[in-house]
Amino acid sequence: MSQQKSKLLKTYIYPAFFIEEKEGGYSVIFPDLLGCQTQGNSLAESLLMAKEALSLYIFDKLQDKKELPKASNPKKIKNEQENLILMVKVNYQNFNFSFRYW
Repeated sequence: MSQQKSKLLKTYIYPAFFIEEKEGGYSVIFPDLLGCQTQGNSLAESLLMAKEALSLYIFDKLQDKKELPKASNPKKIKNEQENLILMVKVNYQNFNFSFRYW
């Protein structure tokens, strides 16, 4: 990878709670990122949805030139319900979302 490309690529990793729901599926909450949450019908789908939610959250903050909070150490997160905590990783490379309306 060229030096210029590597400067554009940044990796973000944040902890997320994966909460198994009684009705089935999982809810996902990022404790460091206010309002960043999603859900999925299975753990695998929840992880994919978490990556998408994290990507969109980061994109939104960077577009607004706002600072992202530092990721918490998962060992120090208060987890009274003993939910599954997974680290969610996304690579951000100056991606550009475009929307087309028909």
